Amino acid sequence: MPKMKTHRGAAKRFSLTGTGKVKFKHANLRHCLEQKQKTTKKKLMKTGIMKAADARRARRLLRGD
Repeated sequence: MPKMKTHRGAAKRFSLTGTGKVKFKHANLRHCLEQKQKTTKKKLMKTGIMKAADARRARRLLRGD
C-alpha cells in the first residue's frame, strides 16, 4: 500500500507546535487596513492556536492519514 500524502493546502496554512497544538495565521489582514483599529491589527498579527475540535481534523490532514 502506498504512503499517505500530506494535504498540501493544510500544510501551507497550519503548523504544529512542539506540544502538538495547531498554529494558524489570522485572516482579515490583507486589505482595508486604514479603517481597522490598531489594536485589532496587532491582535490579528499574532498566530492563533486552534481549538481542540478543529485541531483534530487539521492534525489528521497534516500527518497524511
